[in-house]
Amino acid sequence: MTAAPNPSAPNSDAPGESETAAPARRGWFHRTVDAIDERMGIKALAYPVPEHANNLSWSLGGITAVAFVILLATGIYIAQYYDPMPEDANQSVRELVTGAWLGGFARALHYWAAQAMFVLALLHLLRVFFHASYKKPREGNWVLGAAMFLLTFLAVFTGTVLKWDQEGYEALIHNLDVAELLGGAGIWFTEELTDRVSILLRLYSAHTVIIPGLVLLLFVWHALLVKRHRISPHPEIPVPEVETPEPFTAHLQRVAAFGLVLLGVLSILGVLLPPVVGPTPVEGIEVTRPLWMFWWFFPMEEWFGVASIAYVIAGVFGLIFLVPFLDRSPKRRWRERRLALGIAAVLLLALVAITIQVWIANPKGH
Repeated sequence: MTAAPNPSAPNSDAPGESETAAPARRGWFHRTVDAIDERMGIKALAYPVPEHANNLSWSLGGITAVAFVILLATGIYIAQYYDPMPEDANQSVRELVTGAWLGGFARALHYWAAQAMFVLALLHLLRVFFHASYKKPREGNWVLGAAMFLLTFLAVFTGTVLKWDQEGYEALIHNLDVAELLGGAGIWFTEELTDRVSILLRLYSAHTVIIPGLVLLLFVWHALLVKRHRISPHPEIPVPEVETPEPFTAHLQRVAAFGLVLLGVLSILGVLLPPVVGPTPVEGIEVTRPLWMFWWFFPMEEWFGVASIAYVIAGVFGLIFLVPFLDRSPKRRWRERRLALGIAAVLLLALVAITIQVWIANPKGH
C-alpha cells in the first residue's frame, strides 16, 4: 500500500522556481514596437553592418538623405507661398521672404541644403570610387547613385530658374539653347511643347514632383540593394576571424546624429548668409554668374559655343555612369588601382581648375 503524497514535501520532478515564475511584463513602448513590427516588419532594418560603416566617410550616403529630407520639409513650406506664373514668380519669392512667418529662414535653409546635398552626394560618390565599392555585385547600386546625383544636379538647376530673377532667367535661356540642339528629344524643355502651360510652370512641376519622386524611388531601390549585398568590406581592413557587427538601426542612429549637426550648420548659414532675391529679369542681356556647381562648364560657352555645354555635361555624367563597366578589375585597394585613380584625379583637378578660373576671371558675371 502506497503512502499518500505529501504536498509540503519537496518534489525533485517539479520544475525549478525560475521556470515556473511568470515572464516579466514588457513595457508599453516595447509592446508598441512589437505590434508595429508584426505588421510592418521594421525589425528587418536590424541587419548586421561592419564596424567601419559607422565612420563619417562611410555615412555620407545617409547624411545626403538627411539633406534631402530637409529639402522636402522646407520645399513643402515654400510651395505654400510660391506662384509659378512668370508674371508673379519673382514677387512671390519676395513676399515669402518678407511676409511669411519664417519664410526667409525656410528659403535660406532650402538654399543651403540644396548645396549641401550636392556636395555630400559628390563626396559619397568619390568615397565609393576610392574604395572601389562599386565592383561586383554592386555595379547596379553605383548606377542608381549616379542617377540620383544627376537628379540632384537638375534639381539645383530648376530651383535656380524658379526664382525668376535675372540669374534664373539666364539659366532658362541656356536651357532653351541646349534643348534646341537636342532637336525633338529636347522639346519638353522648350516652349514649343504647349502654349497653354508656361515652361516655368513645367519646370516647377519637375522641381517639386518629378525630380523628388524619382529620387525617392531610386533611393528605396538603392537601400534595398544595400540590404541585399550588405555594406561593402573596407579594402584596407582585414576581416576579423570573429566579427561583432552592429545592427543597421545603430548605424541609422549615428547618421541621425550627423544629420542634426548638418541641420545646425545649415541653420547658422541660413541666418548669417541668406540668399538674396534678385531683380525681375530683363530680356536681351546676360550679366549674372550661376551657382558655383555650374562653373565647371560655364566657360565652355565662351570657348566653344552653347553646344559644348550639352556635350560636356553628357560626357562627364556619362563617364560617371560607366565607371563600374570601365574598371572591371576585382582589385579594390588604391595602391593596386593607380591608373583608375590617376585618371579620375586628372579629370577632377581639371574641373576644379576651370571652376577656380571662372571665380577669378568672372567675379560678377559674364
